[in-house]
Amino acid sequence: MMNRISPVVKQLLIINVLIYVVAVYVMPQFQSMLALYYPGSENFMPFQFISSMFMHGSNMHIMFNMMSLFFLGPMVESQMGPKKFLFFYLFCGLAANLAHVGMAYFGIIAPHPVVGASGAIMGVFVAFAYYFPNVKLMLLFPPIPVKAKYMIVGLMAFDLFSGVSGFNTGIAHFAHLGGAIMGIILLLYWRKFDQSYRIN
Repeated sequence: MMNRISPVVKQLLIINVLIYVVAVYVMPQFQSMLALYYPGSENFMPFQFISSMFMHGSNMHIMFNMMSLFFLGPMVESQMGPKKFLFFYLFCGLAANLAHVGMAYFGIIAPHPVVGASGAIMGVFVAFAYYFPNVKLMLLFPPIPVKAKYMIVGLMAFDLFSGVSGFNTGIAHFAHLGGAIMGIILLLYWRKFDQSYRIN
């Protein structure tokens, strides 16, 4: 299933790539400023809750996130519409950052700075599985097709296990879960709201 790139997805791709290229290759002094630091840090600034969503840690990091957005985002945006999709994307990303900071506040994880759109992308994964549960997506390792509804459950289970066990600490697993959970909350709320105002 392939869709032409949608307007909001296109703009998000451009913004993410531009910010990454400028911050990494043109003005590297801004990299640390864009990352989200723990609020107790002297490097913390409130805008980092948003700016960190558009900064990435490596070429592979941004490539994986933007490929996911490119392939899944247009189909989700086609279901939600541009304004709702943008709201959804940003709020999933914000929830991811709040989850990361919250886990650090309670001492569950170390208060490391975080960057990336992965939390927002997890929200997009959730929405894709919600709208297209039986569409098969290809795993990277091993390269086998898996239905979207099973893939998102597997991804969330992996992040929960990794976050609780401390496995692969270079990844903000609780941020991923925060984005996914916010996606579920928004989708269920909108479904309930739409049903409440349905005319028979």
